[in-house]
Amino acid sequence: MGKSTYPIVAKEGWPFLGLSLLISLVLTFTHNPLSWPTWIITLFILQFFRDPARSKPSGKDLVLSAADGKVIVIEKAIDPYRNKEAIKVSVFMNVFNVHSNKSPVDGKILEKFYYTGKFLNASLSKASLENERCAITIETKSGKVVTCVQIAGLIARRILCYKEKGQSIMSGERYGFIRFGSRVDLYLPLTASIKVSLGQTVKNTETVIAKI
Repeated sequence: MGKSTYPIVAKEGWPFLGLSLLISLVLTFTHNPLSWPTWIITLFILQFFRDPARSKPSGKDLVLSAADGKVIVIEKAIDPYRNKEAIKVSVFMNVFNVHSNKSPVDGKILEKFYYTGKFLNASLSKASLENERCAITIETKSGKVVTCVQIAGLIARRILCYKEKGQSIMSGERYGFIRFGSRVDLYLPLTASIKVSLGQTVKNTETVIAKI
């Protein structure tokens, strides 16, 4: 069982945290009554951009959660990026969840898709196809293909994905980030054995979503 480590505060949050901290300190030292709201904002930014180390479970053919949050969908669906039937598992992230995204499997990225779109509430089913999103399809060493989709939400305005077509990726590897509330959809082979249930709270890297 390995543990993936990153800065405890994600690099995406450093500019926001630095600016908020600076403003909070200036207002505090000048005895400005607005200092306490800025400290609250600073604490919110700190918790939002946290990226704690996670332990990766050992085992073969595991699909790990790509996100922290709550499982809101488990159903058969058409993978729109491969036009094939699949099992869809969706995890909704609220503003208090960790928003760092980790790869669900080991493999090679076959394709990468990015679409501009709306910013509907990410818990809505139509958000999967109408919201701004970025998808990668990953082929495992055993030849199975998993599609992982980052989806913007009502407040989210920025999807970051650091991997490209043709690159290799490891399960639990940090590959992206979504700012301020969003969702991740996984499209899995029909033969996948799902290990989570609706309403379950999951953590990236640590929670096993399925076995393929």
